[in-house]
Amino acid sequence: MGMTTGAAGRGVQSEINVTPMVDIMLVLMIIFMVVTPFLRPGIAVAVPTSMTNPDVDPRITRESSIVISIPNDVEYYLGKKRLRKEELGEEVRRMLEKIKDEQDRIVFIKSGAGVSYGDVVNVINEVRKVGVDKIGLVADKKKKDPGISASS
Repeated sequence: MGMTTGAAGRGVQSEINVTPMVDIMLVLMIIFMVVTPFLRPGIAVAVPTSMTNPDVDPRITRESSIVISIPNDVEYYLGKKRLRKEELGEEVRRMLEKIKDEQDRIVFIKSGAGVSYGDVVNVINEVRKVGVDKIGLVADKKKKDPGISASS
C-alpha cells in the first residue's frame, strides 16, 4: 500500500503501488484492440457498387495479397506504392515470385468509379503479360434502399 510506520520503531517503509500503472495499460490495450480492426491497408478508392457481387474474398485483406489501385485516370498504386503503368508488370512479377501457393497467385484490381474502362483494361493486359490468369475486380456491395419494399 502507501507508507506504513511501525510501532516498534522500524522506521518508514515504502512500497511501489503498481495498480494505477496496470489500470492504464489495460485501458490502452482495450483501446488498441477496438481501433485495430478499423484500420484498412491500401489506398482509398471509391469503387463501383453492385447488387449481385459475391462476398469479399478473404485473400484480399492478407498482407501478402497483390492489390493494384487506380483511384484516378493514369494514377496507379501497387499496395501503397505509387507506380507508372509500365512498372506494374515488373513489380507484380517480383511479388508473385514470393508467393508459393498457386491458389494465392491472384491479383486484385480496385478501380475508382470515375476511371475510364480503357485504363482498367490496360492494367489487366499488363498483369496478363506477366502470366497471371486469376484477376479479381473489387467492387462494393450496394446497400438495399430501405424505402423500396420487396412487393413493389
